[in-house]
Amino acid sequence: MRRRANEKGWPVSHDVIWTILRVSLTVAACATAVALPFAVAVAYLLARYRFPGKSLLEALCVAPLVLPPVVTGYLLLVLFGRSGVLGAWLAQIDVIVPFTWGAAVLAAAVTGFPLMVRAIRLAIELVDPGLEAAAAGLGAAPWRVFLEVTLPLAAPGVLTGVMLAFARCLGEFGATITFAGNIAGETRTIPLAIYTYLQQPGAEGRVWWLVAVSLVVSLGALWGSEVCQRRLQARWGQSDA
Repeated sequence: MRRRANEKGWPVSHDVIWTILRVSLTVAACATAVALPFAVAVAYLLARYRFPGKSLLEALCVAPLVLPPVVTGYLLLVLFGRSGVLGAWLAQIDVIVPFTWGAAVLAAAVTGFPLMVRAIRLAIELVDPGLEAAAAGLGAAPWRVFLEVTLPLAAPGVLTGVMLAFARCLGEFGATITFAGNIAGETRTIPLAIYTYLQQPGAEGRVWWLVAVSLVVSLGALWGSEVCQRRLQARWGQSDA
């Protein structure tokens, strides 16, 4: 029975499925964590300040969202390759980024970054500047105003941005395969595994299993985002009351 299942392409080896799922979740979680502090900083800068080149910064932040993912991956490859601006410097300290697990994290972080910035920026813009001014007038340092007033009030939007970016990172394909490759057990995430099995005759069963896992994880992340956002909004609503 086990041999017959293998011939039909069913995922009888649960280790393979769990490895793909582990790589996908780890890459998406690490990419989201890497992008979060930069997204918060850029979103706050865009929401609260006017400065020369602001439109250019906005365009650069949105660029990974509108560019073909393969183009994003190629630009990362050029930048971090051995002859690239950053890649040549990293090579001097024996750090190689392309076609590694770190490259998969970086590719996912770049593609999920725009969604995170947009959601966090909107949340910060909805925070009443008068509350920040009142806290500053009471002697709070700017960093305390941000951490104790702005960020808690913008928490639902921050959480939404995090979950949207996480879901986007789970589905990243083009930039990852271009910049990180399709290495089993290291950079082969769910989309890359589906692509790989589609090239193999008789592997439809594995494809459907991975599609189902992807749907469950992605929809679960979005559902969790909605639940947490409603709870945060309800909590802050009660606090205001």
